[in-house]
Amino acid sequence: MCCLPSIVLVLFGLATVSSAAALSDTLYWGGEGYEWFRPTMLTIASLSIIIGLFVYFRNRGICTFDDLKRQRRKVINTSLLVLIIAYLSYLLFNYVILTEVGILLGIEWESSRFWNK
Repeated sequence: MCCLPSIVLVLFGLATVSSAAALSDTLYWGGEGYEWFRPTMLTIASLSIIIGLFVYFRNRGICTFDDLKRQRRKVINTSLLVLIIAYLSYLLFNYVILTEVGILLGIEWESSRFWNK
């Protein structure tokens, strides 16, 4: 999600293409004191998934460890499905959609396309 702020700033005309590219590099690679940004965003995303699964299972009546043991397959399958979909969505959004939108806006990200390597 390091590239999203850059694209939003360029779309609203609040930043130039070169400053957006520099911001993306800084947030992604953690330069200039922003080493905390990427791990923080990944932690927030992970916690959101865990809390979402917890709320989902509580609403489905899986509230105790006994309920969890009885419906273990359902919990494991649902959790794995959510994790796989979240990870694939992250890859698609971050490395395909945002990269292509950034290139269309003029940010020099052609070298970051994974199919060009």
